[in-house]
Amino acid sequence: MKTVLMVAEKPSLAQSIAKILSGGQLNSRKGSNGACSIHEYKGKFPPTGESVSYKMTSVCGHVFGLDFTGKYNSWDRVDPVELFTAPTLKKEATEKLRMPNFLEKEARGVDYLVLWLDCDKEGENICFEVIDCAKPSMNRFSDQCVYRAKFSAITDKDIKSAMTKLIAPNKNEALSVDARQELDLRIGCAFTRFQTKYFQGKYGDLDSTLISYGPCQTPTLGLCVDRHDKIQSFKPEPYWVIQVKLALPEGRTVDIDWDRIRVFDKEVAQMFVNMIKSSDSARVLKVTQDVKSKARPQALNTVEMLRAASSGLGMGPQHAMQMAERLYIQGYISYPRTETTQYPENFDLVGTLRQQASSSMWGDYVQNLLREGIQKPKKGTDVGDHPPITPMRPATEAELGHDAWRLYDFITRHFIGTISPDCKYLQTTAFFEIGAERFTCTGYRVTDPGFTAVMSWKSLEDEWTLPEFKKDMDYNITEVKMVEKHTSPPDYLTESELISLMEKHGIGTDASIPVHINNICERNYVTVTSGRRLKPTPLGIVLVHGYQKIDIELVLPTMRSAVEKQLNLIAAGKAYFEDVLKHALNIFCLKFKYFVENIGGMDELFEVTFSPLAATGKPLSRCGKCRRYMKYVQAKPSRLHCSNCDETYSLPQNGNIKLYKELKCPLDDFELVLWTTGVRGKSFPLCPYCFNNPPFPDMRKQFGCNQCTHPTCQHALIQHGVCECVECETGILVLDPTSYPKWRMACNKCQVVINFFENAHKVSVSEELCDDCGAHIVDVDFSKEKTPLPNKETKHSGCVFCDSIFKNLVEKHHAIIRRKRPGGGRGRGRGGRGRGRGRGRPKPKDKMAQLAAYFV
Repeated sequence: MKTVLMVAEKPSLAQSIAKILSGGQLNSRKGSNGACSIHEYKGKFPPTGESVSYKMTSVCGHVFGLDFTGKYNSWDRVDPVELFTAPTLKKEATEKLRMPNFLEKEARGVDYLVLWLDCDKEGENICFEVIDCAKPSMNRFSDQCVYRAKFSAITDKDIKSAMTKLIAPNKNEALSVDARQELDLRIGCAFTRFQTKYFQGKYGDLDSTLISYGPCQTPTLGLCVDRHDKIQSFKPEPYWVIQVKLALPEGRTVDIDWDRIRVFDKEVAQMFVNMIKSSDSARVLKVTQDVKSKARPQALNTVEMLRAASSGLGMGPQHAMQMAERLYIQGYISYPRTETTQYPENFDLVGTLRQQASSSMWGDYVQNLLREGIQKPKKGTDVGDHPPITPMRPATEAELGHDAWRLYDFITRHFIGTISPDCKYLQTTAFFEIGAERFTCTGYRVTDPGFTAVMSWKSLEDEWTLPEFKKDMDYNITEVKMVEKHTSPPDYLTESELISLMEKHGIGTDASIPVHINNICERNYVTVTSGRRLKPTPLGIVLVHGYQKIDIELVLPTMRSAVEKQLNLIAAGKAYFEDVLKHALNIFCLKFKYFVENIGGMDELFEVTFSPLAATGKPLSRCGKCRRYMKYVQAKPSRLHCSNCDETYSLPQNGNIKLYKELKCPLDDFELVLWTTGVRGKSFPLCPYCFNNPPFPDMRKQFGCNQCTHPTCQHALIQHGVCECVECETGILVLDPTSYPKWRMACNKCQVVINFFENAHKVSVSEELCDDCGAHIVDVDFSKEKTPLPNKETKHSGCVFCDSIFKNLVEKHHAIIRRKRPGGGRGRGRGGRGRGRGRGRPKPKDKMAQLAAYFV
């Protein structure tokens, strides 16, 4: 019997599809990588009609990611301009998943491959990543052995239909994604590395770890700054309006509106007021009644969903997209990435609607709509990708959770609204004359709420029935008032407005728009204010103005829009991958060189806005070269700066830095500093110079004293290392000598923290090893009042994991909450080959050799 391997994009998706296709008759087992499962069953294979054995599994997103080779990942050794031509390679996207090996193993002896990846260009690209992994292991591989399933929802109908209509994967769409990835990598890295190094070395209060450039991200920021500039340059202008009140017979008054609306000349406005006041009454010229309607919405696409989520639900685009993907994977909605706003001709509108008839929220409305008949949806745009976003099965808030339910509620109500009648209302308008001036008064009354009954946020506001005015009747004027007002500037862009502008200018795709907006927020270029408005920060403003000063095309949406059009030509098979890539890279390479030559123009703007490093920060520790105090710059990225030597030293991020007992590094005389994330986190001392310039061959940049291999230094790994980490494969558990009275040891590679010996006076690590597990023996001196030792003894030595007294005092947790690795936490069984076992570390020959290695 032949075997068919089927691969979905996510483990939960693989399980759902396998259950549908097997009718629930399947066997499941865990995959070798620990993250993916394999679901096995037997059945007919539609393309050939033969009985086969099915294996359904998944990947976890992209299998590979694009990166530069070797030395080109070093910011210090490579000129950024080289990145436009530097060699690249495909690396495993997530190494710990070992996805290529997993796919290669599962593909052994397989005869057919069916790809159930998401049906967009990114999904098509992942298809070919899976093919590359599976191809070497398959029996007699050929293009006729590989099939692609096209589906838009995780429902029985869609999945079974897709299985009977398998097609070939689209190589051109995959290549267009490859081209986009390579362009974004080369262009983004070149600009980002250059401007980050240039400006972070000069200014101390930028408050951003990266000063990044992105072909989509920067034009997105440009739109926000453009609105900011309009607000700043706006000059309010005074104008005057005339407000008139009429008396009604029943004693009430009514406001009527001036046809001229407003005038910008005060004297002219006063003249009109005098003319109006010369009359005692207003005469009704005519009264009209019109039946009007408010049109129901078009079918829902991604951009409209994101706009509504931001403006109506207060949900950011990134979060909204995550919720939508979760709803899709669980089978509650159709595929959430689509540009189409028109239902297909064969779309079962009535069947989809009938599923909602039992809902407690809108069930009565749906039942009534089914009885009276649905309306034909408004004509939209068919882009040819996926059908519009629709609900696929009923749900409750208890099933989905609060945020996912709110989004599902909107999607369902929107769908019902698209096939509901329009909202109809009766608009009554009375026309008045006071002297030579004309006025109106308008009221309306809803006659049929239509779709607004289910989409209540779309209902007509301030419904007001007009008093019964009759033609040629006169009404007394009770008040004539001239009011001064001022024109107001536009407000900052909302996320919803920004999404619309990005769609209009072709910046990003429906899938990437949320990512670009999230990036400019995360990188401190804009802040999200009330009403989800995006206000640019000083850094964001200066960056955009700098690009405009040097090369305005770097920040205009036209550049990216043109590139997107060329990428679409690759996807359509109308342009060659190499030609498009070469053409775009040549243009941006020339722009980069011009940008580097003229960076002074941007620097002038930075000088006005930000403070130089020498004027930033507070004195903290002494420089080992000049013995003067270096200043600690807290703004991201935190660092130490010696103004005398004009040198800057990077520090560990996302923690607090303080002086470490005024102790010095024995290699370079720099005062040590302590990095800590708090009582429940990690701490370790470090030498600022060694952290940036590793003194020994087996040390890398950004190693602290807990990873230093100095043979005699009292702060080094050899003095405080206890044993191998109980979870990760490369780390050492190191005693934290600063953690008194809540003593702890922490892994110097991962986030494992082990608390022990609370309130002990002293804890130290001896040279002696445990006979059972090989961990170093720990010497502990307890206080008399709180000693856990028998007979009130205060001193005890033993293995943390094996000693009968000590092992009950050990508590493990993680400095940062994260998912545990499968099979982790096996206690002392993983201990043993600590610092004393060598682990292959070469020892420095002597003090002079250490210094020589250090200063090179």
